[in-house]
Amino acid sequence: MKQVLIVDDSYTMRKRIAALLHESPLIRVVGEAGSGREAIETVEQTRPDTVILDIHLPDQNGIALLKRFKAAYPEMKIIMMTTLDDLRYRKACLDLGADHFLSKAMEFERIVDTVTENTAH
Repeated sequence: MKQVLIVDDSYTMRKRIAALLHESPLIRVVGEAGSGREAIETVEQTRPDTVILDIHLPDQNGIALLKRFKAAYPEMKIIMMTTLDDLRYRKACLDLGADHFLSKAMEFERIVDTVTENTAH
């Protein structure tokens, strides 16, 4: 079972993602965070297999968290999920070790498959 942390500053978006993930028997949501500080604390407490991470958070940039998490937990799968479907952001995140980069607007329905698959894209 994949243990997932959802990090997004929007409460509504966190709940939408969680509802979608709860439909899969292969996934367990172990936490939600609305800020970078909460994300760091929750990762340290729960050690999730996968983090779904928004780029814009109120107290720090998701790209900085991506770097931090990949340095501390290289085996952790990081899925960047943002409304900023910009090729520069996509390339930067993938170059820094993100396993996936999904557009909330165009690829929201791919979340479950992305969490449960074993290969990076």
